[in-house]
Amino acid sequence: MKSYLKKIDEVIARGPFEATWESLLKYRVPRWYEDAKFGIFIHWGVYSVPAFLGEWYPRQMYQKDTAEFKHHIETYGPHSKFGYKDFIPMFKAEKFDPVRWAKLFKKTGARYVMPVAEHHDGFAMYDCGFSKWTAVKMGPKRDVIEELAKAVRAEGMVFCLSNHRAEHWWFMDGGMQFDSDVKDPEYLDFYGPAHLKPDDKDLAAGREQPDKAYLEEWLVRICEMADKYQPQVVWFDWWINRESFKPYLQKFAAYYYNRGVEWKKGVAINYKDTAYPEGSAVFDIERGQLKGIRKHFWQTDTAVAKGSWGYIMNQDYKTAGSIIGDMVDIVSKNGALLLNIGPKPDGTIPEGDENILLEIGKWLDINGEAIYNTRPWEIFGEGPTEIEEGTFTDFKRGAFTPQDIRFTAISDTLYAILLAWPGKEAVIRSLPANKKLWFGDIKEVKMLGTFGQPLKFFCNGAGLTVQMPDIKPCDHAFVLKIS
Repeated sequence: MKSYLKKIDEVIARGPFEATWESLLKYRVPRWYEDAKFGIFIHWGVYSVPAFLGEWYPRQMYQKDTAEFKHHIETYGPHSKFGYKDFIPMFKAEKFDPVRWAKLFKKTGARYVMPVAEHHDGFAMYDCGFSKWTAVKMGPKRDVIEELAKAVRAEGMVFCLSNHRAEHWWFMDGGMQFDSDVKDPEYLDFYGPAHLKPDDKDLAAGREQPDKAYLEEWLVRICEMADKYQPQVVWFDWWINRESFKPYLQKFAAYYYNRGVEWKKGVAINYKDTAYPEGSAVFDIERGQLKGIRKHFWQTDTAVAKGSWGYIMNQDYKTAGSIIGDMVDIVSKNGALLLNIGPKPDGTIPEGDENILLEIGKWLDINGEAIYNTRPWEIFGEGPTEIEEGTFTDFKRGAFTPQDIRFTAISDTLYAILLAWPGKEAVIRSLPANKKLWFGDIKEVKMLGTFGQPLKFFCNGAGLTVQMPDIKPCDHAFVLKIS
């Protein structure tokens, strides 16, 4: 541990980034990330074995008066006899095929892939040198992260990782309140300190913050993960947004950004809330969007499922069409979509997840040029459907209408993406006759997927009116290419 802390200091000392906000604000998002627009998130771990309600099962099974607690007692017996650790031998990943996964993600149209390296449960899916509780030493007994990294890169996609270890400080606290294996000293190195989860008053008063030993271990483990796999994005969940983490966040960013320079790879950090100052890393919104264009590039992380991130029985899925609509809205506002799936414990991807991915891929095959490599136009779009801003709002918008249009742009082309089929003609009210585009007058309008046939159009005070083709080129959003 001490030698790795020394290494971290040495890398920071070499520069060019220092562990200060002033230095970190000189960071720039890599071009590949701004161009990519669409990535795959993967929540896969021991929590897929019970497959009950969600990936928070390891916490909730120790919280009395929860459905998970009752289910655990009824299904597996008392927690002192069968705890979360006892699911590990059942997590075998015997059908895990990283090459098949990577080929599927490529077919989906994803440009980057991000498995969870460690969730709140404390079980490392990678070869962690500071723990025996890893997928290399237990369960699958394979470095599934290394295998997937090789397969993803072989398909020309960018490999990334997420790490949720910050929350492990309190994640298993319920098990300390009654007779359970969490209290057994033999398993302290897995279940962690299991401090009582602090409330907002505790945090405001400076109480119940992780101590130096925990924070140093967190930093070392994150840096080791970055060194071993060279991910080009490292994603953090919300609990790093605590005062005690701030100096360690600065150290990790300086270390990681400097390592990116050494690797000659453009790298990025994802954060939520206010953990990093705007411009020093890439802001991420969980299951939510923004009302308008954000100056700095950002990202939404959401899932194909409505509730759980990990695999569960009887998954409640979104539709591919609703996800595509959200993707278009996000990209029009200078964002990217990171879409999660939850594989089964044997390493297979559920049919429901796969079908959604393939449908999105089919849409991107036709319309991808309006997504990849684009930038926002002067306005994100028009139409009546309100987007509620913030986290956990992805179910709060109504269905998009034919009047809902989003814009993206590249070079001398403007893309107007119709979020529902308008019928015989579409009217784009943001493009009246007196509206001059940056590339001059409109010369031609086509619809992607219709074999390049120009469409009839005219401009007047009401806007740009375009006659639609007789046959829809796809099933969801429809792209007008304005040249």
